[in-house]
Amino acid sequence: MLPDKLKEECGVFGVFGHPEAARLVYLGLYALQHRGQEAAGICSSDGQTLYVERGTGYVADVFGEPRLDRLRGEAAIGHVRYSTAGDSSLNNAQPILISGGQGRLALCHNGNLTGVTELRSSLAAAGAVFHSTSDSELILHLISRSKETELERAVVDALQGVSGAYSLLIQKADCMIAVRDPLGFRPLCLGRLNHKSQAWVVASETCALDLINAEYIRDIEPGEMILLDRHGLRSIQFAPGDAPAFCSFEHIYFSRPDSRVFGRSVMLSRQALGRVLAKEAPADADVVVPIPDSGVPAGAGYAAASGLPIEFGLIRNHYVGRTFIEPKQSIRNFGVKVKLNPVRELLQNRRVVLVDDSIVRGTTSRKIVQMVRAAGAREVHMRISSPPIISPCYYGIDTPTRAELIAANHSVDEVRRYIDADSLAYLSHEGLMCALEDNNRKYCTSCFSGKYPSKIN
Repeated sequence: MLPDKLKEECGVFGVFGHPEAARLVYLGLYALQHRGQEAAGICSSDGQTLYVERGTGYVADVFGEPRLDRLRGEAAIGHVRYSTAGDSSLNNAQPILISGGQGRLALCHNGNLTGVTELRSSLAAAGAVFHSTSDSELILHLISRSKETELERAVVDALQGVSGAYSLLIQKADCMIAVRDPLGFRPLCLGRLNHKSQAWVVASETCALDLINAEYIRDIEPGEMILLDRHGLRSIQFAPGDAPAFCSFEHIYFSRPDSRVFGRSVMLSRQALGRVLAKEAPADADVVVPIPDSGVPAGAGYAAASGLPIEFGLIRNHYVGRTFIEPKQSIRNFGVKVKLNPVRELLQNRRVVLVDDSIVRGTTSRKIVQMVRAAGAREVHMRISSPPIISPCYYGIDTPTRAELIAANHSVDEVRRYIDADSLAYLSHEGLMCALEDNNRKYCTSCFSGKYPSKIN
């Protein structure tokens, strides 16, 4: 990931009814690695006992043969994490486990609960012992303390006491539950493996189903609970899901372009964003240069609609890890240059349209514009395939505070001057809705509008 990008929230993956469930979850987490790179974990069940392995770092760093061998059974859930709520220590890695009224439970959570300070305090006062600072653990405590005896009823009871975004996988020794919040902020889909066991699969994105050759069945609906056990699959609509607020940033940036999310191809959505942007904000230029990797589909759409050629004038180094050691002697824009390098022959003496998905603080955009100018570009026109980000997200995206969001505090022309571009234009809010074919306003756009679809404190 380039510096100054919004961090993806998390990714979840579960398999029920397959003899190699844990290894399939391991592969699924590989496909979801882009959604979280700070920690990874898997919990498996053999019908009697839960086995858990967690660690910090990439999936490949955490899991080797010895760890996977310890994860026995035909059911497993897994998680990749960024620290949106709680710090990035191992204690906050998931799956989170707890023992209580429902026995031993494990939970994976994609999203973020809102208004939890008072709830945490009341649970602590009632004797709850927290082993992490993650808001996800609150859900397990509420389930454990429910007076309902059946697990699915206890989960429903617990979820009445929380608000915000949650796509959940919950595992007990003999069953698995998948849940999506009533507004459907974060994606969650159901698949089936064409295997003699006819195993069920649940994933944040369809690209993870593709990796293990699972068939996509459908999205889990907002306000829906799926229960998987030895009797098969049951669906429970535990809350109305008729007023969804799907995260628009899943299509703008977070999800992999080869996924289908909220019933739409992410790749086609991003190309549409670029096409609409070209119609709204044309540029008198010679060439379109997308900023890799997330700007490439929108750049292709912009080029197609504008009639300008597209050139890959910025090359991404895909072998850069999460951190790197900077040289003692200062090198201008080192942090960006180690990840991106210009192709001078494609940029020199040309009027360039740079296409990217968003501007957060503006620091990275400024460095990229300077890099392109230094490579010989005559003019640099920045085009952004989303509206200006003016408000933090409270639903599972690691967003800077409002004070740090450059568009929240500066006009478009002030931002243009700061990033040193000859022109700057963002996709309009109406353009975003047009590109997503969302006439019914079913997408959450709170980071662009400051209007939140649920209570946040």
